[in-house]
Amino acid sequence: MNQTPQPVPGFPIERCVNAYSPERAEPVSAGHQYWFADRHFAGGNTVKLSAVNPGQRMHEPHRHEEDEFIFVLEGTGEFTLDDEHRTVGPLTSLYCPSWHLHGLRNSGTTILKYLVLRKEPAA
Repeated sequence: MNQTPQPVPGFPIERCVNAYSPERAEPVSAGHQYWFADRHFAGGNTVKLSAVNPGQRMHEPHRHEEDEFIFVLEGTGEFTLDDEHRTVGPLTSLYCPSWHLHGLRNSGTTILKYLVLRKEPAA
């Protein structure tokens, strides 16, 4: 007999709705970032908004164990994956496979806004 899975306790609607708030954004040298879900929220699943000034990047291209998705909301960026580069714009998803060199630089004249989604490693 199959049993219906039960919901995980501790997630009332107040914890499940997170509206962007400039007061809670974290300033960084390239712009700012806002955590919709940090590594402590839902088993390490994270969602972060990055807002990057023209000509800047949050960090140099890098590698890590976790797969990562980037979803461009606004602006124009240059996506790097290993030795290849692609100019991307709004409503574009970027997949960064485990251990591949990847990065995103604002190559436009307006703020580049994108979401980063990944599962953080267990602490």
